Amino acid sequence: MAFAITQTCCNDATCVSVCPVNCIHPTPEERAFGSTEMLHIDPKSCIDCGACADACPVDAVFPVDRLPAAQREYARINAAYFESGGTEDSPVREESSEGGAAAPGPNFHDWGEPSFDRVLPSDFGPLRVAIVGTGPAGMYAARDLLLHTRAEVTLIDRLPVAGGLVRYGVAPDHPSTRKVGETFARFHTHPRVRMHLGLDVGAHITAEELAAHHDAVIYAVGAATDRRLGIPGEELPGCVSATTFVAWYNAHPEVAPDAVDLSAERVVVVGNGNVALDVARILVTDPDSLAGTGIAGHALAELRRSRVREVVVLGRRGPREAAYTRSELLALKHLPGVDLLVDDHDPRVGQAVDAAAQGDKAGVLRDVAREAVEWSLPPDARGRRRIVFRFFSAPVEVCGSERTRAVRVTDGSGEPEIPSGLVLRAVGYRGVPQAGLPFDEATGTVPNELGRVRDRPGTYVVGWSKRGPSGGIGANRACAAETVGSLLADARPSSFSTETTRSSSAARNSPNFSPVRKASSQ
Repeated sequence: MAFAITQTCCNDATCVSVCPVNCIHPTPEERAFGSTEMLHIDPKSCIDCGACADACPVDAVFPVDRLPAAQREYARINAAYFESGGTEDSPVREESSEGGAAAPGPNFHDWGEPSFDRVLPSDFGPLRVAIVGTGPAGMYAARDLLLHTRAEVTLIDRLPVAGGLVRYGVAPDHPSTRKVGETFARFHTHPRVRMHLGLDVGAHITAEELAAHHDAVIYAVGAATDRRLGIPGEELPGCVSATTFVAWYNAHPEVAPDAVDLSAERVVVVGNGNVALDVARILVTDPDSLAGTGIAGHALAELRRSRVREVVVLGRRGPREAAYTRSELLALKHLPGVDLLVDDHDPRVGQAVDAAAQGDKAGVLRDVAREAVEWSLPPDARGRRRIVFRFFSAPVEVCGSERTRAVRVTDGSGEPEIPSGLVLRAVGYRGVPQAGLPFDEATGTVPNELGRVRDRPGTYVVGWSKRGPSGGIGANRACAAETVGSLLADARPSSFSTETTRSSSAARNSPNFSPVRKASSQ
């Protein structure tokens, strides 16, 4: 029986590197890698060895015959990817000489761990590298340095608990996704690692002081704030960023326990990404099912008191263009005691859903009830909660005098108001300036070339602060490999006449690399 990849796929391709028959696609060499929502296992090529399941950092791989009821659709989703031909540059199945299906290529493929341009650990002395940020991007960089060089790594985080987005950004009802934190945590106690928590670069130590004690510094500081809607009323009490809401239910130390009030019966979530679905799902999930998770105690208590009966997910564009992944949308269809509804206020909604292919995101909504919602009526009070998708509706104002009472939207036919006592902005994250680094206000990122911070020799960046707030946990693996590759290329001398890279004149004279730590401090 074949294996299947399911909802929690993080796309870091660890499974690809261990598969002995090359049956998992798209691989990192294929153009579709990074643009598909998840990886897929070819059921006709899979030999049921289980290597992928053992290697998966987020427990996303299961034998097809053991899939839980809510995940059984993934057997079909994996198979359908290959039946449709996969991607144009990745032939997912070839014909054997006997005319039957055969796995492409040799049994063992050559993709594996990043090689950093064939740099060997023996090429370097013990570089000393500081990594600011202990989220996925920073820890993938630390992992590559520790496994492929003799580097000494200093991990720094301004928060008292390591983990970054894995600790404070993953929904508590996604424990499998949080398991990747266990993979990273094993490097916290590595013999060549020193960790400093609660240390804020810029407040407790300057960037210059940090650089003075390390050969290189990698910043993995993420995107710490949210994008704004830019509409009137956005500052009213009751209009809260989804980043604050997520941090609130994850016990982020910088978000107060009383930051969220769930006394309203209807909540409007502005945005159509996975974060929007996360907060919508948490708002309507039975609190008893969350009690055994890592949810903050104050959040669980507020959810038990919650009066929320309806969550409206507001999208500016249509169901075809929604930013959430199909897997997260599918998960909403299996929430006990929760109904899904598509607001059929615009004929384009039904047309898009009916015309969508079965594998498209819009097609997932084909069997979801549709009706034109009358917003003047209160939410359904029959005991069941519901999530309403309203597409082709852009918010133009958060209405209210002293606090939020409604959202006014424009939908092509008018500007109706949707009554709501709580509005959550889920329109994306945004980076903030980091002390000692340049900052691009337009993109919210640190200007860089392949991870090298411009005009800052010996300083590097990785993750969302490097490429912008796009891509999930697994996307940081390739991102970190690129940055670490740049660092090592800059540090590697053309010839070795001394013991270590730090004391090599070739390294000191490199135009890109600047080991500014004094020799006497070694």
